[in-house]
Amino acid sequence: MKIRTLKDLKTLKGKKVLLRVDFNVPLKKDGSVQDDTRMVESLPTIKYLQKKGAKIIIVSHLGRPEGKVKNELRLTKVAKHLQKLLKKPVKKVDESIGEKVQKEIDALRNGQILMLENIRFHKEEEACEKNFTKELASLANIYVNDAFGTAHRRHASTAGVADYLKAYAGLLMEKEIKHLSPLLDKKIPRPLTMIFGGAKIDTKIGIIQNFLNKADYFLMGGALANTFLYAAGYNIANSLYEKDKKQIAQDIMLECEKDKEKFILPNHVVVASEVSEKAKTLDVPIQDVTGDMKILDIGKLSAERYCKVIAKSKTVIWNGPLGICEFKPFQKGTEIVGKFLAKQKKCTSILGGGDTADSLKRLKIKPEKFTHVSTGGGACIEFLSGKKLPGIEVLRK
Repeated sequence: MKIRTLKDLKTLKGKKVLLRVDFNVPLKKDGSVQDDTRMVESLPTIKYLQKKGAKIIIVSHLGRPEGKVKNELRLTKVAKHLQKLLKKPVKKVDESIGEKVQKEIDALRNGQILMLENIRFHKEEEACEKNFTKELASLANIYVNDAFGTAHRRHASTAGVADYLKAYAGLLMEKEIKHLSPLLDKKIPRPLTMIFGGAKIDTKIGIIQNFLNKADYFLMGGALANTFLYAAGYNIANSLYEKDKKQIAQDIMLECEKDKEKFILPNHVVVASEVSEKAKTLDVPIQDVTGDMKILDIGKLSAERYCKVIAKSKTVIWNGPLGICEFKPFQKGTEIVGKFLAKQKKCTSILGGGDTADSLKRLKIKPEKFTHVSTGGGACIEFLSGKKLPGIEVLRK
């Protein structure tokens, strides 16, 4: 895939660069950054732009404010954390467009950084509204997209501004495309196993459909598995699931029914009545879930069953933890599968998503043990399914 990169820019000195990053990072209760993996991954791009004397205007979203200003989702502490990582000043402004922002940009010197406020405080961002997009683009001379994690969205800051500014890939974006493209250019080594977990149910069901005729095995965990268990007729008690996705989940399972071992749900699960560090857990067969139980992880026997599938796989693509890894009582399933996959040296292993990377970090499983750990979850999977991603299409030569 031929894209425009930073190396195609002959001069950056004095140029105002609108840099889209994905600093949608997990936060602690006090609002400080809990896991800075995505931020660290974009440091090479920021340092490159600084070294070349660009005036850097950083754009990011945080959480899902749905077009409203939410103080807990301001980027103030993220900016402070970036300053700590760079060991250089990072100025933060409390708005994303307007006179105040323009004034701060006009005051920037070569190599200096200004971080704009959470871009999703504007409903026009996700709608890619023309006037908002045009005003955002007017802040700079050049657009650099380093936010692979949002490349599957056509939002104002991820693709729209490229209608008004020449667009280039940041070093992280370039690295992601370089690692993932070979899986599109040649036949993926089979068997291909897809592992899906996490809580973002609605987006992943569509991606599973895209891979129905491409993958050999699907291993399910997290809240996503609960929806399929519910659709399969199991009692999931008080577990998180999506009732309105029952029909589509049944359709997917029916499609896979001709091969009984293709679509595998956890037959043993870890349950508790509360989500906390002190939660009392039980590892039970799925048939024994009842009362106020919540399914919060896959059980040990399910994890071992998944490892047997991984052992015979040539390619594994994993998106989303298999339990609620923020809490120790619900980490074991992800830990067993993660450590086993890390040992498979003859297997191409692609892990996608901030939650997946965050889980590995918690479990002290080194990312270098895998072929590639992507900063994008949905973006990674959609890219590998052959879809054209708006944030990448605007970078093509």
